[in-house]
Amino acid sequence: MSLELYNTTRREIPSGAIERAIGEVVSGEGYSILSIVAVYCGDRLIHRINREFLDHDRPTDTVSFRYNRGREIEGEFYISLDTIEANARRFGTDFSSELLRVTIHAALHLTGCRDGTEEERKLMRDKEDGYLAQLL
Repeated sequence: MSLELYNTTRREIPSGAIERAIGEVVSGEGYSILSIVAVYCGDRLIHRINREFLDHDRPTDTVSFRYNRGREIEGEFYISLDTIEANARRFGTDFSSELLRVTIHAALHLTGCRDGTEEERKLMRDKEDGYLAQLL
């Protein structure tokens, strides 16, 4: 099992809580970690990734990539701390809670959860709420 966290910003992040969140989601969804790389970055990097790989010319909160199939996850995700901060203000929550919610969201994507339809978004949000309640 390999879980690697990288923070490319100067902002401190709660590494222990993040690792716990990823682990809770992965095991809670019936998966295990083969190798996950989690990169916490700024809007500039995530904008470039979003444009290059998804053809979306804007920053976003998270982008996830799964590299294998099966119950052992090999993948990576990127989370923009700039967007997390803006969204925390927009949704009236604190930075840490929004950071954990988006980390949970990214981990759920690695387990195969989707959010392309309204029904999928509701299921994703319900799962995020459940895991967030466990962690806080």
